[in-house]
Amino acid sequence: MAAAPVPEGAPVEPHDSNSSAESLDRLYPTVGSTKPPRKRTTSQCKSEPPLLRTSKRTIYTAGRPPWYNEHGTQSKEAFVIGLGGGSASGKTTVATMIIEALDVPWVVLLSMDSFYKVLTKQQQEQAASNDFNFDHPDAFDFDLIIATLKKLKQGKSVKIPIYDFTTHSRKKEWKTLYGANVIIFEGIMAFADKELLKLLDLKIFVDTDSDIRLVRRLRRDISERGRDIEGVIKQYNKFVKPAFDQYIQPTMRLADIVVPRGSGNTVAIDLIVQHVHSQLEERKLRWDMAALASAHQCHPLPQTLSVLKSTPQVRGMHTIIRNKETSRDEFIFYSKRLMRLLIEHALSLLPFQSCTVQTPQGHDYEGRTYSGKQITGVSILRAGETMEPALRAVCKDVRIGTILIQTNCNTGEPELHYLRLPKDISEDHVILMDCTVSTGAAAMMAVRVLLDHDVPEDKIFLLSLLMAEMGVHSVAYAFPRVKIITTAVDKKVNDLFRIIPGIGNFGDRYFGTDAPPDWSDDEDALST
Repeated sequence: MAAAPVPEGAPVEPHDSNSSAESLDRLYPTVGSTKPPRKRTTSQCKSEPPLLRTSKRTIYTAGRPPWYNEHGTQSKEAFVIGLGGGSASGKTTVATMIIEALDVPWVVLLSMDSFYKVLTKQQQEQAASNDFNFDHPDAFDFDLIIATLKKLKQGKSVKIPIYDFTTHSRKKEWKTLYGANVIIFEGIMAFADKELLKLLDLKIFVDTDSDIRLVRRLRRDISERGRDIEGVIKQYNKFVKPAFDQYIQPTMRLADIVVPRGSGNTVAIDLIVQHVHSQLEERKLRWDMAALASAHQCHPLPQTLSVLKSTPQVRGMHTIIRNKETSRDEFIFYSKRLMRLLIEHALSLLPFQSCTVQTPQGHDYEGRTYSGKQITGVSILRAGETMEPALRAVCKDVRIGTILIQTNCNTGEPELHYLRLPKDISEDHVILMDCTVSTGAAAMMAVRVLLDHDVPEDKIFLLSLLMAEMGVHSVAYAFPRVKIITTAVDKKVNDLFRIIPGIGNFGDRYFGTDAPPDWSDDEDALST
């Protein structure tokens, strides 16, 4: 896309000086004068239909991108928008407006302000007296920025430093950010590095009048960062304005879109949103469940699958809970019995080691003891939480986490909406609980979340009362070291991906709620 000011009218030309261009050679590629002039992108003409503005809600999610293929790998990279511009030009406000107008899940905002370098003691003293230049490229940790953005673009979780502007230092704690459909990266030096530029799919420069930027900076630094007016003005004149002229304004020529007046330019926001929507549509991020079902037909069940022995007692309980005439009380009672047996069976597959204890009679007993660090249960809401009491009954002091995954009714894609996991679970054996697994889409996303929290794949146990062969194959193919444990496996799913013969909508039968007409076994817990 060619650089263009928006809206229609006279183009806004970037500042151009030989000295500025020379100082930028090492940072980003210069734009030679021999290249043909770029076409100017303007707002929509009046004959085109207007853009529909969606509900004004901010969507900052700790989510997982939904486009993983049957191999368990990401099929598409995230779309990254770079937002550059001077200090207090309104970049964050523009980013928020884009997020609100996009109205799609899985948008994350990454600020360059989080990546200021750790200052030395001398630099700390300079910063305290407003004598340190925070508007110079050397003030930022570009290596960490690039590594972080690469991981986010690949759909991986990252740790983001938290910068304290009152003390000019990084805090001890870091925050976790997850991959997304769209990543918005904003900062004054967003275009000031060659490697960083390669990661940006769309580059936007927010161009705001210098007087407005100064007023905003005064207001922000005094009210939010505890500065005095003299110090702010001193820093602005000594560092901020010269840095803008030398390092920031020249990068306007690298932008695909220039937004004059910043957040006041709603036409530009609409244009950007339309372009991002078209890019997401071109990527066709959809689950092809029919192809998955066809691919897994006639394949033998994986060795990582363990099915509870179908004794007359187990088959009798299945008969009761599968019967559509069974009352809710009986459904709950016999489901709980099956859950208890399933949990006990899963625990028998955990690693144990030999140990010797002394009995009250003074004799040695050669026994076995669990050799892992700890057991943590994670339920996929809402149906998965019904298995928590059975786990608590047999595991003393077990920790419990929850994951809420819902299927988008328009796209059919699983989406992560809520996550609460115990700290430091990377060395635990994790019991991942869901009551029915049809396609395996929700289970695969839940496993991805655990892997993002450094839980080893071979320490994840996926437990379900009932699974379809399709779901078993999908999970096993994507995660060959995850142990899959269930009480029964049904062979088929119908066109709506409901397990056949199945058990019905477990969550609605257990909680006494009504199922929607388009429910799926994987997401029986997701309709409220």
